[in-house]
Amino acid sequence: MRDIRNIVVLTGAGISAESGIATFRGPGGLWEGHRVEDVCTPEALAADRDLVHRFYDARRAALATVAPNAAHDALARLDAEWPGELLIVTQNVDDLHERAGARRMLHMHGELKSALCAACGEREAWADDLPPGSVCGACGAGALRPDIVFFGEMPYDMERIEAALATCDLFVSIGTSGAVYPAAGFVQTARYYGAETLELNLDPSAGSVFFAEARMGAAGVLVPQWVGEVFGLEAPKSVAPPFPRSP
Repeated sequence: MRDIRNIVVLTGAGISAESGIATFRGPGGLWEGHRVEDVCTPEALAADRDLVHRFYDARRAALATVAPNAAHDALARLDAEWPGELLIVTQNVDDLHERAGARRMLHMHGELKSALCAACGEREAWADDLPPGSVCGACGAGALRPDIVFFGEMPYDMERIEAALATCDLFVSIGTSGAVYPAAGFVQTARYYGAETLELNLDPSAGSVFFAEARMGAAGVLVPQWVGEVFGLEAPKSVAPPFPRSP
């Protein structure tokens, strides 16, 4: 780590699964009992706005029943104490990184606790149910929708992410499937610019072959161990026990 100054960390569903949040695709390709195509596409929103809004209302409400785990806490410590550049990019739409204390981060796929105006494009914090027709605080249009990047839409902050990947010395992927682009291609971008690469995952991802090192196990164990190594310390004596993968 003596030659490492700038770090980019990518997190996926696996890090939040240990807190009890369902991973994106469960058995049969379903997400919380729904086909992804029915709740996470622009076409789904146009076809059944009530269903899509209710689906994300339920996901938003469920956040109150979960808490950050040891992996989130370890990354928050890295955020607070790392003296170089750091960017935590999460594919997750929950707020567990923020609740653990992370600040140098962004949500590339949107946030449950945010609403997006389909009329003017403004985003605003939103903690309660979001019924169709909810009014935008910026333009007054009744066009608010869940601030979720649907399939077929461009993820947020791609220019910032690409710039960070081009200048990082270390890229770390935690709890991702390696199958959803553009995030799945981040490791190859980082390698192209000369970064070291590390994967921490419960199982090998679809992109494991591209990483210089891959460690398999629960994020609640592996991430605190790795952060301890970053700071030249032994791994904590007490870390979160491994959890089975959530459906």
